Amino acid sequence: MKFNWKIFVFLAFLVFIVYFNSLGNDFVSDDIAAIKNNPNIDNVSYIFQQPFFNINPRSLTISLTNKVFGLNPVFYRLPNILFHLGSVWIIYILIGLFFKSPVPFFTASLFAVHPILIEGVTWISGGPYSNGTFFALLAFLLYLLFNQNREKKFYLFSLLSFIIAFFFCEKLIVLPIIFLVYDLCFGKIKNNWQQLISFFILGSLFALKLMGLLGERIVSLATNYYQQPGFENPLVQIPVAITSYLKLIFIPFGFTLYHSEEMIFSTTTFIIRFIISLVFLFILVLSFKKERKIFFWLLFFFISLLPVLTPFKISWIVAERYVYFGSLGIFVLIAVVIQKIGDLSKNQKVSYLIFCVIIFVLGILTITRNADWKNQDTLWLAAAKTSPSSAQNHNNLGDYYGRQRNFQKAIEEFTIATKLMPNYGDAYHNLASVYYQTKEYNKALENYQKAIATNPNLWQSYQNIASVYFDLKQYPLALDNIKKAILINPQNSSLHTILGITYLQTNQKSEAKIEFQKAISLDPQNQRAKQLLLSL
Repeated sequence: MKFNWKIFVFLAFLVFIVYFNSLGNDFVSDDIAAIKNNPNIDNVSYIFQQPFFNINPRSLTISLTNKVFGLNPVFYRLPNILFHLGSVWIIYILIGLFFKSPVPFFTASLFAVHPILIEGVTWISGGPYSNGTFFALLAFLLYLLFNQNREKKFYLFSLLSFIIAFFFCEKLIVLPIIFLVYDLCFGKIKNNWQQLISFFILGSLFALKLMGLLGERIVSLATNYYQQPGFENPLVQIPVAITSYLKLIFIPFGFTLYHSEEMIFSTTTFIIRFIISLVFLFILVLSFKKERKIFFWLLFFFISLLPVLTPFKISWIVAERYVYFGSLGIFVLIAVVIQKIGDLSKNQKVSYLIFCVIIFVLGILTITRNADWKNQDTLWLAAAKTSPSSAQNHNNLGDYYGRQRNFQKAIEEFTIATKLMPNYGDAYHNLASVYYQTKEYNKALENYQKAIATNPNLWQSYQNIASVYFDLKQYPLALDNIKKAILINPQNSSLHTILGITYLQTNQKSEAKIEFQKAISLDPQNQRAKQLLLSL
């Protein structure tokens, strides 16, 4: 490290120059519910995952950041950038154990600036991928160092790093498989089989934990994302996923939070994707015979995606954050090709010239893409260009236009969302809310009922139905619906306040008093309930 300190400084320069413009970005998408509007962010329950009562290091980081810095997005995003830098440094050292210069430098630089990694860095909620990858790479480096000198401390710290990596990001459960493939490729299995057993025992325990959470995951996807349980066809899923990631790496355009277009293709397009997948497989087999190092890193790319290539519908087909860890395998291949070009031309300056052009272009693309993540509005408008078939993004666009008070455009977007996904309860609810704002009460009630029919847990729809009936002075119906909302969300102080106000309109003062008292007990800062209670 003393010899290469200038390279470490340069790599740090690359990371900060391409991600500096992201520091001022706002909370977006999942950040808002998880951090900005999360009432439990300071509670112990936020730090411990249920039902296994284990510490979630990511939640611990967020909770501590909130205590020290409050809700300033800079300090939630900065750890992602620092972990990303740490991974870049480790990659430089790690690849140096496989290849001679300049391949480690090229690989680390590509990882530093490639825009496909933005979701794991710029997006605060993508942090588990960049944070976990740092510890996964550290675990691998320590495992290789243990191979070199057999010092037990490297093995023990590698185990510890694997544990931390998993608790940051459960998809890194594949790390023991990567270790096994490494040992098989390079003839280390005889020396390391006992250590491998420890990693696989840990991996098995983690797998049991994930299986215990599988039902909860399926319910969450159905309730929050309206994704119906089922199975994917691996012969379609795997070629589509592999070719989509390769396209984004080699042709770095079309980045989006919602990769909905990947599963919309003609027969001809699928045949092309399938052929590309077969070519990837052919190169994998050929490299096994010709160059084991290339074989290992290509397989590294594929193995890293295994947790999201299961036939069960428990993840998206394609998401850029999923390839944060595995992209390293492809970057190694690119770095080797650049170096080989210099060897063939007998002039390494050619390699460095190609490298500089690639890094410059990728850096500009990353800086530009960071601007898309500046706030909710810029993110949804950017996604609209690349994900026209995404129901989620049309729903988000409807929200954007609604906040701009462009109600007609909002109605159009929410309607498109419901047509793309007929069971999309949130979109029906949002469409109804626009109609409510424009005083079209019948259409509002109709769409609130559709929202409840698709998602019975949408207490907000019951609340808003109550508001409609309250405005229409149909107080019995208002009471009935606000009570239904409270049945779903009994700990919501505001709902009890609204119920109390509705009781006042029907002259039921004693019932109103009880509700105001409940509201205050749930939220001692509920000033509205306090004032109304004092007025009785």
